[in-house]
Amino acid sequence: MPGPRTAVIGAGAWGTTLAAIIAGVEPVSLVCRSPELAKEIATSHRNERRLPGIALPERVAATADPGVLADASELVIFAIPSRHLRETAARLAPHLSPGVDVLSVAKGLEPDSLLRMSQVIADATGVPAGRIAALSGPNLAGEIARGLPASAVVAAEDPALADRIVARLGRREFRLYVNRDILGVELCGALKNIVAVAAGAADALGFGDNGKAGLLTRGLAEMTRVGIASGANPLTFAGLAGVGDLIATCGSALSRNHQLGVELARGRSWPDIEGTMPGTAEGAYTVDAALALADRLGVEMPIAREVHNALFEGKSVQRCLIDLLARELKDELADYERWVERIGRPAGD
Repeated sequence: MPGPRTAVIGAGAWGTTLAAIIAGVEPVSLVCRSPELAKEIATSHRNERRLPGIALPERVAATADPGVLADASELVIFAIPSRHLRETAARLAPHLSPGVDVLSVAKGLEPDSLLRMSQVIADATGVPAGRIAALSGPNLAGEIARGLPASAVVAAEDPALADRIVARLGRREFRLYVNRDILGVELCGALKNIVAVAAGAADALGFGDNGKAGLLTRGLAEMTRVGIASGANPLTFAGLAGVGDLIATCGSALSRNHQLGVELARGRSWPDIEGTMPGTAEGAYTVDAALALADRLGVEMPIAREVHNALFEGKSVQRCLIDLLARELKDELADYERWVERIGRPAGD
């Protein structure tokens, strides 16, 4: 008997939540890396490690057998941390059904190659880029799993692909929009995590609402500069994947990136924090790739630079934030004309 036509790869908080959403209307395979975790979820219909207190629908079929992907002929979702995505995608590529739609919900940039997550999937699996979409937005998994309202954007070069995914995942309480700017949407998802680390540190140090608002605004300016220079639509950064996700990730205690910033401000080091977090703080794994991309494009990312310094150079968070405040004053729109000239040009021009 054929299995579910849809599969989610990755049983973290977000992957489990998406599987639960799908299971509200159809069976779904939740592909776990660990057989022990798959057995635990299949037996208890819970994922207490990543989504405590949430009962999963009976139609979530947890498994560690990649063979179930052969039956997932309509949609496969990659919900894997960025640093494990290439290895996982390459390992599972032989099991993917020919012609299946693919959705990436990972947020990051690959070190060295600087590829976005949809590009990593395409490169590792051989799936044509035109069949891969990306989902991003203010999506704190714990809230969505409890049925609280949320919105997100599905980005794909092919509008029909985005529409198919929206039809499958969209719910009244999980409102999905579409956007053809997959470049901008994925850059938003990757870069906002870096700003969230700084925001967590600012909160822990008592910078206040005014200080934090300034930090978020200038963080959004950094993100937008990189996006425009890459060839993305600047309006994407004013949407759900940009300012929407920035507000959620920088302001919520549920955000692992925000929590990372809090812990750094308490004087803990990244190596000490990394092994104790109950999930992945993607900002720590993205910041160096983001800085390399910014250098390649000739744009400044002072906040990202100080996040790097706090994580990897032993610089105190207090000193990082003081140095940001001490930067030379400038016209808020100083780069406006230069960036306007780039709008509409292909990336790399």
